[in-house]
Amino acid sequence: MADHARGALGGGMTTSGLRSLVTGAANGIGLAVADRLRARGDRVVGLDREPGLDVILVDLAVAHERARAVGQAAEWLGGIDVLVNVAGIYRSGSITDSTLEEWRAVWAVDLEAPLELVHQVAPGMVHGGFGRIVSITSVHARSAQRASLAYDVAKAGLEAATRSAALDLAAGGVLVNAVAPGFVRTRMSLNADGVDETDTDAFQAIYVAAGKLPLGRGATPEEIAVPVDWLSSRENTYVTGQVLTVDGGLTMTF
Repeated sequence: MADHARGALGGGMTTSGLRSLVTGAANGIGLAVADRLRARGDRVVGLDREPGLDVILVDLAVAHERARAVGQAAEWLGGIDVLVNVAGIYRSGSITDSTLEEWRAVWAVDLEAPLELVHQVAPGMVHGGFGRIVSITSVHARSAQRASLAYDVAKAGLEAATRSAALDLAAGGVLVNAVAPGFVRTRMSLNADGVDETDTDAFQAIYVAAGKLPLGRGATPEEIAVPVDWLSSRENTYVTGQVLTVDGGLTMTF
């Protein structure tokens, strides 16, 4: 638990600010989301395996670690109004050359953890009559890629769970949505040689020169944080059970 990093949690919740929990908040999309929510006045706690500002250190693959971390976050914040599930991992493997054990390692972080966090925070949100839950899924949820079985399944499951939870929690004033990015320039997009996949010759040929990605570039984490900001805000009063695809036009091409 990164108590040394508790720099932004002093004082009580402001009238407009929300109490927000963001997973994967130490880098990438999670960090961009946490920064944006702080900028709008939220008090934010992150969950991550790496240290960061107001980050509780946790291995989200471990069930009892998740429960401990959510309890600690609720204690720091005095309750949780917003949950943003960002943390995820990717492991290559096809249906023929990977195993159930390998799939479960991905699902533990990418599917089980966000579902359990929703399960843990939802009762408090319903009790207070307000809640906003946003999960980062992927274009992988609806468009398959070779050797990505476990990741594809996890993201598809998380989108299905988003709809189910939105229905279950609607009467309690809790809105549940997802944001599905395409290519985003984060550590996950780095190849083994340290080159971002969007900078490779293959990407440039297929997605830029051939026009498969109309905007011709990967997104920045900050561009994904923008729709998360609105979906998780008080201003969102009527959108629930939806998946917003933010992919530069990737999935609209034929």
